[in-house]
Amino acid sequence: MPDARIAVVIPTLNEEAALERNLPRLLALEENVSVLVSDGGSEDRTAEVVERLGVALVSGSPGRGTQLNRGARAIDGDILLFLHADTTLPTGAFRSIRQAITDGAVGGGFLIAFDAGGPLLRLGERMVNLRTRVTRVPLGDQAQFVARPAFERLAGYREWPILEDLDFARRLKREGRTALIHDRVTTSARRFTERGVLRTVATNWMIWTLYLFGVSPRRLAPLYRQVR
Repeated sequence: MPDARIAVVIPTLNEEAALERNLPRLLALEENVSVLVSDGGSEDRTAEVVERLGVALVSGSPGRGTQLNRGARAIDGDILLFLHADTTLPTGAFRSIRQAITDGAVGGGFLIAFDAGGPLLRLGERMVNLRTRVTRVPLGDQAQFVARPAFERLAGYREWPILEDLDFARRLKREGRTALIHDRVTTSARRFTERGVLRTVATNWMIWTLYLFGVSPRRLAPLYRQVR
C-alpha cells in the first residue's frame, strides 16, 4: 500500500502545551495524511489550539480507549496511527509505516527515545526497547499503527481505564505479523522525571505482571495513577 492514506488520531486531555509544540511539526511531515484530535473534555486551550491549526476535532467522554475509538470512527484512512500529544515522529515515519503494511504487517509501532537526558533515562529507554524487541508488543507511547481492516476486525481498543494499549498490541499480534520500526519516536520523560525513573519503571512492570496474571485493569488503575 505505497499510496495508502494514513489517518493520525491524537487523544488529548488538557494538552495545549504539547499540541502547540508538536502539532505544527506533525502537519509539516507530509500533506497526504489526515490528522484528528479526539478530546476527552479538556479545560485548557486544547480546542483553541486545534482549531487555529486547522485540525479536525471530536470531543466526548474521557478515557484513552474511548477517545481512540471515537477518533477512528470520525476519520477516513487506510492506516490508522495513534499518536500521543507529547510524542513526535521521526523523519520518514509515514513512509516506514506504509512500507511495513505493504510488506504484510497488520500493524506495529516504533522504538522509543525520551526527550530528556541522564543515565537513568537512557537506561529506561534501553529497557523499553529491549522489551519491545523481545515481545514485539509496542505500547501507546510508541505510536501504534494498524491497517484499518485489522482494527475493525479487532473492534478497536477496549474501553478500559488503563492498559488498553497493551491489550490492543497483544490482540493485534495474534491477528498477524506486527512490525517494529527501528527509527525512534521521541516522547516526554515527564512522568519519569516527576515520579522517579526507577520507581516508574518498577511500578509499570508490576502493573503489567499483575494484569498478565489476571488482575482486572479496573483494580490496577489506582496503581497506574501513581505514576502518571
